[in-house]
Parts: sequence; structure tokens; C-alpha cells
Amino acid sequence: MITIDKIDRPLVMGIINLNPDSFYEKSRVTSDAQFCERYEKMLADGADIIDLGACSTRPGSVSVSEEEEWERLKPALKRVLRDYPASEISIDTFRSSIVERAFDFVGDFIINDISAGEDDPGMLAMAAKLELTYIAMHKRGTPETMQSLCQYDDVTMEVKEYFLDFIQRAEEIGISNIIIDPGFGFAKNMDQNYTLLNNLDSLKIERRDGKGFYPLLAGVSRKSMIYRLLGKDPDDVLHATSAVNYIALTKGASILRVHDVKEAADIIKIYNQIQKSS
Repeated sequence: MITIDKIDRPLVMGIINLNPDSFYEKSRVTSDAQFCERYEKMLADGADIIDLGACSTRPGSVSVSEEEEWERLKPALKRVLRDYPASEISIDTFRSSIVERAFDFVGDFIINDISAGEDDPGMLAMAAKLELTYIAMHKRGTPETMQSLCQYDDVTMEVKEYFLDFIQRAEEIGISNIIIDPGFGFAKNMDQNYTLLNNLDSLKIERRDGKGFYPLLAGVSRKSMIYRLLGKDPDDVLHATSAVNYIALTKGASILRVHDVKEAADIIKIYNQIQKSS
């Protein structure tokens, strides 16, 4: 499992959606053969982590039951355990029960929780008990209501204050491996998303152990902040996603969560070369 101490270079997190409701159709997989093909391609293209999501959390989506989420997730975990045991996975879920069942099934993985523990009071205790790396994302409300909750006086400062409070609570309960996701597109309007992007480096929070900063994850891939701004469809904004991902790197992002692994890996190579040459 990747811990924050092991993140010494920008990483690529590839997205595989095991549900039929993701906003980007080409990220969905509906069969075992399709899953294997997508998973192997992401590994070959340079994915450091592959993020598995079995319950859509896009704005406007309606949650599925725990059992439905697990029945979608379980075959993928079985395949990872059998054929790709050395690969790193994260599981995109807000349910502590799914975390516990997945851990019993495959062992260590990264929890990717869009609710930062708010949607399940048992989540933080579960993450601490299992000693798993935890990605906490900022949002407000639920996927059904979040886009009506975009009122901020200072979006950057309010998101940072949210994480300062979260980190204190999480570390008190025993979570030390924390990754921060500002939640682009979740309870933020167009201008707020770009304000956060432009000020991403302001969200760097010093670790309480004095060993640098908590890593930042940027998840902007093909999102509405890009395609609506350009008047295009999600299918047509890979080039613009790459540009935004590069900006996120220059602002301090440690992980790019993307649909297109090869392109993100290429962007990181260019970024690393520029850093070496500066």
C-alpha cells in the first residue's frame, strides 16, 4: 500500500468505474473481459494506483445500496487478487462496511472517500483500525444536493479550514496517512473550481510530524469545469484536461486522478524534466 512517506514524485491514479452511471461513459466497465483489458492497459500506460468505484458519486447521482455496491466491486477485487496482486488499488467508497469487506477480501488498499467520513460515522474509526491510507475529499451535502451548496466567502480559505479541522480529528482517532482532495466539481461552481486550482498550493498543510506536507490529489479529468467552459462534451477535452493537470502539478499536486493514464504519465514526465532543468 502506498503511504504518504512513499510519495516522493507525482503519481497517476487511473479511474475504473464499475457502475453504469459515471459521467464519462468510457470509464465504465461492464464485464470481466473489459475490466481486465482496461486494468492491464492502465498498468502498461504507467498507472501507480487504480481507483475502483462501484457507486457513482457524480453531482446529481443517486446512491445504490451497500449490497449492490459490493456485488459490483467483488468480482473486480477477485480479479485483482488473482491476476494483479502487486498492483496498488484505491476503492472509491463512503461506506465503512465496504472498506471492511474489501479489506477482508484483498488486504491493504487506499480508501478514497468523497465525504471525508461525513456520510458514514464509522468510516474514520474503520480507516484507523485497518491502518489504511485515506483520501479525504471536500464536498457539501450529497450528490443530489451539492450543486445548490456553492456559497463561499473565500472558497480556498474555507476548504483549507475544512481540512485543518479534518486532519486534527482524523489524527486524534489514529489516521496518519492522509491525502487531501479539494473536490473539484463537488459543491463548487465554475469560478470556484478555477480559484481553487489557481490557489491549490495554498491548500498544502504541514504534517503534524514535521515531515513535509500532506499530499494533494487533483481530480479534474474531463470534468464539467473543463467541458462546459469550452462548450464541448467530456469526450472532446483530453487536451484541455492535460493542460489543467499540468497546472495542478505546478501548484503542488502529488497525485493526478485521471481517465487517461498514458497522457497523464506523459505530462508528469515533462513536468519532472522541467523541474530537473530549473
